[in-house]
Amino acid sequence: MSLYDITARIAKAESAAGRLAGSTKLIAVSKVQPNERVEAVLSQGHRCFGENRVQEAAEKWPGFKEQFSGIDLHLIGPLQTNKARQAIELFNAIHSVDRPKLAKTLARLAQEVGHCPDLFIQVNTGEEEQKAGIMPVDADAFIAECRELDLPVQGLMAIPPVEEEPSLHFALLTKIAERNGLQWLSMGMSGDFEQAIALGATHVRVGSAIFGERVKPAG
Repeated sequence: MSLYDITARIAKAESAAGRLAGSTKLIAVSKVQPNERVEAVLSQGHRCFGENRVQEAAEKWPGFKEQFSGIDLHLIGPLQTNKARQAIELFNAIHSVDRPKLAKTLARLAQEVGHCPDLFIQVNTGEEEQKAGIMPVDADAFIAECRELDLPVQGLMAIPPVEEEPSLHFALLTKIAERNGLQWLSMGMSGDFEQAIALGATHVRVGSAIFGERVKPAG
């Protein structure tokens, strides 16, 4: 698979769903990928990337930003409150706002720094104990709380349980977004992004299908 193949499949899925061409943003998930693979995708003209960890992104992306203009960097992994300031300074969007403490920290820091990335609220659609995200039953109240804090909440994000039909979770996320007037939906990964696009995804997160399998750190 390649960047070209994935963008072609996205375009085909948009057309099949009656969506506008280009209405889905491809986030190339570059976490744990060697710099040479990331640079190869940058050299093909792609500019939107996703990282899971603030520290890894802080080590990897300043150099690339000096080489390539227009990089759009998204944090798609969990965010600890003690990394929130660094995340605000480094990322264009954060997909993992998932608890009141983090929302309040981001609101305070945004006032101090003078800006805030676009925010997605992570919803635990599968209600999995081990997974981050606000529970679906609490989503409306949490969205309202974030808005009261003047946070720029633009959309929702979800990672469906691996053993369940993802379309059910994509449909649930779409429903929550619609009733709260949110336009963006970050859902769909390498194995199911076409289904996500059919159900309204505006951002899909694709890693291994673009870069190849992740390289495990030595040791």
